[in-house]
Amino acid sequence: MFKIDKYPFGLTIGALAPVLGIAIYYILKIDPATISFGAFIEYFFRTKALLTAVGSLSLIANIVLFTLFINGRRDKTAIGIFIMTVMYGIMILYAKFFM
Repeated sequence: MFKIDKYPFGLTIGALAPVLGIAIYYILKIDPATISFGAFIEYFFRTKALLTAVGSLSLIANIVLFTLFINGRRDKTAIGIFIMTVMYGIMILYAKFFM
């Protein structure tokens, strides 16, 4: 595991992990020959049910990372991941109710 224990590192990987989670969902569930990734992202933000379901699933990546860093005693990095998880959650709720 990474030996870095800094807030910016946690914020960075906490921001990237959900995007990777959405990309993995796209690869596993959507046929790339029929729908481009950009079209999927646009559909993702327009469909509230998909936004909630896939958005929540994408945050599982942050939960896994958070657990790994907490167990590895990298508390500053874990706090950065937690902050980004909360921010993503707030953005998903905002998009669901106000967009």
